[in-house]
Amino acid sequence: MRWIGNKESDNVEDRRGGGGRGVAMGGGIGGIVLVLIYLFMGGDPTQVMNQLQNSAPTQTSPGPRSAEEEKLASFTKVVLGLTETVWDSIYQSQGSSYEKPTLVLFSDQVQSDGCGAASSASGPFYCPGDRKVYIDLSFFEELSQKFNAPGEFAMAYVIAHEVGHHLQTLNGTSQKVNSARKRLSEKEYNQLSVKLELQADFLAGVWAYHANKLRNILDPGDLESALNAANAIGDDRLQKQSKGYVVPDAFTHGTSKQRMYWFKKGFDSGDPSQGNTFAGIDE
Repeated sequence: MRWIGNKESDNVEDRRGGGGRGVAMGGGIGGIVLVLIYLFMGGDPTQVMNQLQNSAPTQTSPGPRSAEEEKLASFTKVVLGLTETVWDSIYQSQGSSYEKPTLVLFSDQVQSDGCGAASSASGPFYCPGDRKVYIDLSFFEELSQKFNAPGEFAMAYVIAHEVGHHLQTLNGTSQKVNSARKRLSEKEYNQLSVKLELQADFLAGVWAYHANKLRNILDPGDLESALNAANAIGDDRLQKQSKGYVVPDAFTHGTSKQRMYWFKKGFDSGDPSQGNTFAGIDE
């Protein structure tokens, strides 16, 4: 991915090594994997975070940061800046202005301003309560190694997906889905959650189309890298890996096939109006 030379976003809070409230993660590695599956790529963080509030405070001291980590931080800031450039342009073409989210870099654990406490095991998430994206950079190593989805553009897809959830907050989609929770069964709400996640995938694809058109960021193989990441974190694949079997009624993010389909549709069309995933999720 050709990102060097592009401007870093200024809308970043660097809380790495800053300490924070302790987070109790019960269940060992298995519990961490289940939390990661649920929250990865923008799932509703409040349900899990509300259970993580009762541990004692801890303090950590910032340590030396490697050149590799600093390069990854710069990459993340640049990708956020590219999302700002793209969505600024699209909003302006529609006669409105784009309200930019803030990205919070943290290590190990973080106290979000609108969704409570979270640990790095939560994976990247967007908090609609404070309109911030939270990322522990160590997740990108997990994306490459644990999920077998290497490549810079796979990481860019993760960031763009979380920004997609911000767009859904700006246009009211997230609020409508959340308000429906009270009157729906768990199965019915899960289906709405899948539609919300697939639309964020679509919006990430739209971003990729316009970012490449504006800044020529894609190298050969980059699109395949993002599609591989979408495939790696499908509900069916993750459930199969963690449980050995698949429970479709428990899907909250969509199958691998669905996630790849909607990202690719966004990339191929570049048209935000074609992302009505709520019309059907069986594509």
